[in-house]
Amino acid sequence: MNIWLVMLLGGLVTFGMRFSLIYLFGRFQVPETMRRALHYVPPAVLSAIIAPELFLSDGVLNVSLGNTRLLAGLAAVLTAWFSRNTLVTILAGMAVLLALQYWM
Repeated sequence: MNIWLVMLLGGLVTFGMRFSLIYLFGRFQVPETMRRALHYVPPAVLSAIIAPELFLSDGVLNVSLGNTRLLAGLAAVLTAWFSRNTLVTILAGMAVLLALQYWM
């Protein structure tokens, strides 16, 4: 099968699923408890994606000072705490990671 057809069909299926939920979400009254619970979904998903990258090296827990990703992550957390700016946080974390990988 042509790769472009697969990409197009995958995009249409993804769009259809997301659009249907957005459409239904606007049509029905969502309980307040559900709205409050949905508020925590993005941080939970982001944590599930980022935590293994920070704490695992080759599938093994690594919380030492030699873990450059963990140190860069801590620098990004501190930057986010003080700046409250997403772009500055990403750039600071990347800069610290590149600097640590260069020097270590």
